[in-house]
Amino acid sequence: MQSNHSEQSAKETEEVMHRFHDAFDRHDSAAFIELVADDCIIENTTPAPNGSLHVGKEACLAVWQGLAAARDTSFSREEEWFVGERAIVRWRYKWGADESQSVRGVNLMRVRNGRVAEAMGYVKSSPAPEGRR
Repeated sequence: MQSNHSEQSAKETEEVMHRFHDAFDRHDSAAFIELVADDCIIENTTPAPNGSLHVGKEACLAVWQGLAAARDTSFSREEEWFVGERAIVRWRYKWGADESQSVRGVNLMRVRNGRVAEAMGYVKSSPAPEGRR
């Protein structure tokens, strides 16, 4: 079954996602107000095993504005793909000077009507103990 939003172009999704990432790069918390859908949902990366669920614009703004406000951190995009209303973004999040103070992950995003409507984040973590892999 096709999504009701299947007509949205990858180019439209890419434009919104670039504005979204630019807000992080500039640590511009206020920019998210115009970028987040009223019915937005975030499935965050922590805590394990399933991450926290944030529902609604205010809850999602709190997550993203909190991350953007931390001026000693940065996100770098390693690779991005856009298909219709969907975006897949591989990234590295840094909170220090070297790689040991960073983590890599991927976000599965959905953009609807010019706003981010869904984000599911996944992070690389320490390997399972021996014998548990």
